[in-house]
Amino acid sequence: MNRINYSVKTEEIIKINKREQIMPSLLLHACCAPCSSACLEYLNENFKVTVFYYNPNISPMEEFEKRLAEEKRLVLEMPLAEEVRIIEGEYDHGEFLNAVRGLEGEPEGGKRCFECYRLRLEKTAALAKEKGFDYFCTTLSISPLKNAQKINEIGYEIGEKYGVKWLPSDFKKKEGYKRSIELSKRYGLYRQNYCGCVFSKKGEEKDE
Repeated sequence: MNRINYSVKTEEIIKINKREQIMPSLLLHACCAPCSSACLEYLNENFKVTVFYYNPNISPMEEFEKRLAEEKRLVLEMPLAEEVRIIEGEYDHGEFLNAVRGLEGEPEGGKRCFECYRLRLEKTAALAKEKGFDYFCTTLSISPLKNAQKINEIGYEIGEKYGVKWLPSDFKKKEGYKRSIELSKRYGLYRQNYCGCVFSKKGEEKDE
């Protein structure tokens, strides 16, 4: 199976938009401030970005709120070329648990995670359609632990369903992940060693 370089696809779209002198609107799903940092730095020059913080997978709620607070602080402190707004998604942990029911025992990075991607991307696409955004995307692909091929596959599928363009991406490419670490240190961002859900946290504790 040939793996697609989604980073190249992002660059192709940006080049077309620059040639046509347009700056599309983008609803960017964000999982946390560290992952958002390098993504915002890159995307803000080429899109009118609004961040959508929607992560019902995170547990407990205190962790969810801590990451949201860091997301807000990052957007305020980063010297971004264009203003970035944040839309706060509802925290309904039961929604996540229902989405992954029956997959609790799956290994990290497997089918349970794919359903988590789908839940968050579907909510993002629905909001993008409602608010009239040109594109929707997610910061998730910046993590080396996330399956960028699957994220993009799901993104395209959901984009067709809602009639909103999916921005293909693999933000870890071109040293994106390395840049996110650098920016996290610069702004003193809270970084965590698990994705946020109770299942990944248990996996980390088991490995210690």
